[in-house]
Amino acid sequence: MAAGTGGAPDNLWRMTPRSSLPPSPPPVELRAWPDRNALLADRAQVLDVLVKGHLGAGRLGLLWLWAALFALGWSMVGTALTSLTDVLTAIVGGVFLLLGLGVMIPTGIAVGFGLRKDRRIRELLRQWGELDRDPILDRNLRKPGLSLAWLVPSVLLCAGGLAVCLVLPATAAPGRDTYALVVYGMGLGLICWLTGLVGVVKAAAHRRWVQRSLTRLS
Repeated sequence: MAAGTGGAPDNLWRMTPRSSLPPSPPPVELRAWPDRNALLADRAQVLDVLVKGHLGAGRLGLLWLWAALFALGWSMVGTALTSLTDVLTAIVGGVFLLLGLGVMIPTGIAVGFGLRKDRRIRELLRQWGELDRDPILDRNLRKPGLSLAWLVPSVLLCAGGLAVCLVLPATAAPGRDTYALVVYGMGLGLICWLTGLVGVVKAAAHRRWVQRSLTRLS
């Protein structure tokens, strides 16, 4: 935030790793922007940070990394489930089970924190977007290319994961495909479907925010 605008806390851009998001807009009685241009400049700067934090290429890569790690952990669990034939393989399977859970649990916690951060970003986008409208500066916030980059692969991932979850149990042959193998395959399909669903929701949420906060009155 430029010095002297005064509309929001002066330390807005002195963000630490523990507080990586801008604060909410100041209450009406505490706002001290010298004029509308200063308010619009601060608003555009904050919204740019929030949009990049919500739809940035890094967030997409992080989502896919989380999905890959979770799938790796589930593969270890699947190895444990499909290796229960005798005492020795049961011991090896137990090791793989522990390793898989050791990967999946922290990854799931990280995903949960990421989803909570996304909810906070969407709330901040709504709050800052409702402060005012600026047809010129708001054009840079619509990011249709980034929305498509999230939407298209996410839809394909959803479709692929859903197909695996439906087709695999329907085509499993008794005596050839074990229950453990079917559960393992459906788990991978579910991971793909949920990952794609997160991407679709983020792209749709951004599009809805653009229509509500940027398109009207602009």
